[in-house]
Amino acid sequence: MISSTQLRKAVLVAALIATPALQAAEVAGVKVDDKLRIGSNELVLNGAGVRSKLFIKVYVGALYVGQKATTAPAILDSTQARRMVMRMLRDVDADSLSAALEDGLKSNHTPAELVEMKVQSDQLAAIMKAIGKAREGDSIAIDFSAEGIAVSLNGEPRGKVAGAGFAKSLLKVWLGNQPVDNALKKALLGS
Repeated sequence: MISSTQLRKAVLVAALIATPALQAAEVAGVKVDDKLRIGSNELVLNGAGVRSKLFIKVYVGALYVGQKATTAPAILDSTQARRMVMRMLRDVDADSLSAALEDGLKSNHTPAELVEMKVQSDQLAAIMKAIGKAREGDSIAIDFSAEGIAVSLNGEPRGKVAGAGFAKSLLKVWLGNQPVDNALKKALLGS
């Protein structure tokens, strides 16, 4: 006969085994947290994957949201805080970082839209260039909010760009119709 203490222990062990979401995910050898906090907002991992360019792994991207979503419009149109974390898998110089984001903007916006966001795009380029070289293991985080974006390197704030419209535009680099990496987009959407 099983005692109530043994039954409770068995139930506890079963519950711990059945809840892998309590543990962090791992992508390309990089531990990715399941949750994080931005101010008073708790965000959950929507998805994570590897950004590759010409078969070279550049970074592990992880997208955090207030509420999980499997479609790009649900995340792009959200008014909740969101964060894109890029954990570098190799050294990348500032010009390459800036150019990659600029290319992502160009791929997902019309020439007229690009003209409208030129000042903000230039501000982002200046922030990325001020970061200098991102080294293997560094984490660049971009927070998206109703106020705009905030960029940090290894948890240290590096700059902000105002404008909710620009925040949505920049998020299209990863989730737009022409993302920087289709496989990464699918991974960020939890596919």
